[in-house]
Amino acid sequence: MPQGKFKKAKLPAAIQNKKKQQKQAAFTRRSNAPIQPKKGKFNETQKIKAVISKSVNKSVESELRLRAHEGYIQLSKAQEAVAKHHATQAAAAAAASTDE
Repeated sequence: MPQGKFKKAKLPAAIQNKKKQQKQAAFTRRSNAPIQPKKGKFNETQKIKAVISKSVNKSVESELRLRAHEGYIQLSKAQEAVAKHHATQAAAAAAASTDE
């Protein structure tokens, strides 16, 4: 049995050149033209979408509320008191006219 390690044989020159070319670093544009981050643009589009959806939802909700309260008039407490007073006066006047 042979003792010791195998000696590496020298490769032919053409193959050595090919291996050198393969080992060289890949061409990167990073140093002279850095890649712009996409996060800012992504966040901006998300904000625009959120604003649009909020405005659409708000307008739809207001339209639905208007349709729901279409025949309903909402009065303040003072207006309700005045309306009640006028109703009682009208009822009293009607009762007085029928009694005569």
